[in-house]
Amino acid sequence: VQLVESRGGSVQAGGSLRLSCVASEVLEYTYSSYCMAWFRQDPGKEREVVAHINVAGRTTYTDSVRGRFTISRDNAQFTVYLQMNSLKPADTAMYYCAASSRFGCYSGLARDFQWWGQGTQVAVSS
Repeated sequence: VQLVESRGGSVQAGGSLRLSCVASEVLEYTYSSYCMAWFRQDPGKEREVVAHINVAGRTTYTDSVRGRFTISRDNAQFTVYLQMNSLKPADTAMYYCAASSRFGCYSGLARDFQWWGQGTQVAVSS
């Protein structure tokens, strides 16, 4: 499975960005069975889960983004999205798309995701 994120960007606090991640080299019925997630990482810090969406479309968010970010998926397009609103400087990080065929949506842990995108930078200025 190959995952490719869209380009991130730089915005001012309070602004919005939408990230997308397209999967390739996978069949649709297989992709639709994956847990898909967005993680982020600051230099020197551990990679943290931002949100994930399971095969039934159930979504889970980390506390710091709940109510501001929305994760969604379009299996026919092999795409997962992260709509980010009311962005804060604390949201500045490298964002990664990830896929799991195991327990990713149960644990929310990076080690349970087998496939990763290359990352895309999001910068929020105050």
